[in-house]
Amino acid sequence: MKVGVVVFPGSNCDRDLIVGFERAGAEVTKIWHKDTSLPDGLDMIGVPGGFSFGDYLRCGAIAAQSPICRSIVDHAGKGGYVFGVCNGFQILTETGLLPGALLRNTNLKYICKTVGLKVENADTAFTSGYNQDQEIMIPIAHHDGNYTADADTVARLQGDGRVAFTYTDNPNGSVADIAGILSDNGRVLGMMPHPERASDTGHGGEDGQALFDSLIGQLAQA
Repeated sequence: MKVGVVVFPGSNCDRDLIVGFERAGAEVTKIWHKDTSLPDGLDMIGVPGGFSFGDYLRCGAIAAQSPICRSIVDHAGKGGYVFGVCNGFQILTETGLLPGALLRNTNLKYICKTVGLKVENADTAFTSGYNQDQEIMIPIAHHDGNYTADADTVARLQGDGRVAFTYTDNPNGSVADIAGILSDNGRVLGMMPHPERASDTGHGGEDGQALFDSLIGQLAQA
């Protein structure tokens, strides 16, 4: 399986994301944000966390205008898989690939700690390595992780099974405790917590590695 991980000025989780994919058996290529096209034959695009362009204007707003993002949108439009973590989630909302927005945490403080997540839908390529309603521990590290959307959008996400993860103890004020959401076709996932930082026991746990394993496994079967 071939994965491309996009790097923006200010990305700081690209290497962690690469390790998560490689541990699952993927062949990973780095992609610079000024590239105008994706390498041939990619099965998956990873958009990492960090502080792209210093989080100026809005988190992810400038990165979403980078040349490579047009190719990412095209990739998703053709049914390709895309995974955005933290700043990557913010970028995916700014491109319109996912609904809603990530606003300032309600306590107005940067939060960096491990939190509990509940798997709301285990019947996806990203989450099939978990059990339905399983609780896992995944780190967060963000200042603008408060997921916000109007009531109709939230109801649609919940009704269509597009809420992938919720917080067990909401740290940032996200509506309906939402920690991660899926696109209409289930092939784009954005989440604020960092599964790539929970893929090695030396880092405190491996609850996040199941996401990478299940995803690459599903793609291999397809």
